[in-house]
Amino acid sequence: MKKNSILPHIIAICIAASLWGVDGVILTPKLYQLDVSFVVFIIHFIPFVLMSIFLFKEYEKLKYFTKQDFFLFTLLAIAGGSLGTLSIVKALFLVNFQKLTIVVLLQKLQPVFAITLSIIFLKEKVNIRFIIWASVAVIAAYIMAFGFELPEADFSNNAIKAYLYAAAAALFFASGTVISRKIATRHSFHTATFYRYGFTTLFMLLIVSSFGTITNITQATFNNWIVIVIISLTVGSGAIFLYYFGMLKVKASVATICELFFPLTAVILDLILHGNQLTIIQWFATALLIISILAITKSNVTKETKLL
Repeated sequence: MKKNSILPHIIAICIAASLWGVDGVILTPKLYQLDVSFVVFIIHFIPFVLMSIFLFKEYEKLKYFTKQDFFLFTLLAIAGGSLGTLSIVKALFLVNFQKLTIVVLLQKLQPVFAITLSIIFLKEKVNIRFIIWASVAVIAAYIMAFGFELPEADFSNNAIKAYLYAAAAALFFASGTVISRKIATRHSFHTATFYRYGFTTLFMLLIVSSFGTITNITQATFNNWIVIVIISLTVGSGAIFLYYFGMLKVKASVATICELFFPLTAVILDLILHGNQLTIIQWFATALLIISILAITKSNVTKETKLL
C-alpha cells in the first residue's frame, strides 16, 4: 500500500473530474434561467456555510497564514473559483448547453495551459514519455468528440462570445490547477477546500452585490433550489474534497490529464441520456484516452515506487 500510495490520489482526481462531467451535463443546465454570477455564488455559499459548522476549527488556522497563503487563496478564488466557473457556465448558457465546440475547446486547451504553467511556476519536470502520452490523451479526447472532422462552425454573436468565454475558462482553470497544487503542498485537503470555498464566496458576494444579481435568491424556483443543494453537497464540494486529496501527491501536469475524465464522462452521459451514438473511430479514441491516462498513472506510480 505504501508503494502505491500515489494511486488513490490519482483515482480521487479522476472521480472528481467525472463528477464535474455529471454536473455539466445533468445538473447545471437546469439552472439556465438564473444569472450566472448568482449560480456561482450560491453553489459556493451553501457548502461554505456547512463547512463552517463542521470544520469550524479551520478558522483557527487563519492566524498562522502567511502573506503567501492569503495571496494564493485569493488568486485561486478569483481565477479557478470565480472567473473560471463564471466563464464556462456563461459559455454553456450562451449555446443552451448544446454539445458543440465549447466543452471540447475548454478541455483541449486546459491541459496545454496547465502543463505549461506547471513547468514555469512550479518547476515541474516532464519527460518525453509524459509528453507523448499527454499529447495522445489530448488528441484522443478531441477525436472522441468530433472524429476526424472539424467541429461545427458557428459564427453567430452568441457562439463567438461563447468561444471566447470557453478559452478564458481554460486558462483560468489551468491556473487554478497550478495554484491548487501549490496550496496542497502547504495545507491539508480539508484546509484547502475550506478556504477555497471561503475566499470564493467572499469574492462572489462582492460581485452579486455590486451587480444586483443577489436578487435571484427570490426568483429561484423550488426545483432550482433542489438542484442547487444537490450540486452544493455532491458534485460541488464533494468533488473538490476529492480533488484536493488527490493534489496532495499528484503533480499539476499529471492532474490536468486526469481531469480529461470530465469530457469522457460527458460523452458517456450524452450517449446514455440523448442517444448520441459514437462511431467506431470515436470508440477507439475513447479507449485510447483511457489507456493514455492509465499509462501516465502507471509511470508516476512506478516513479514513486523507485523513490521509496
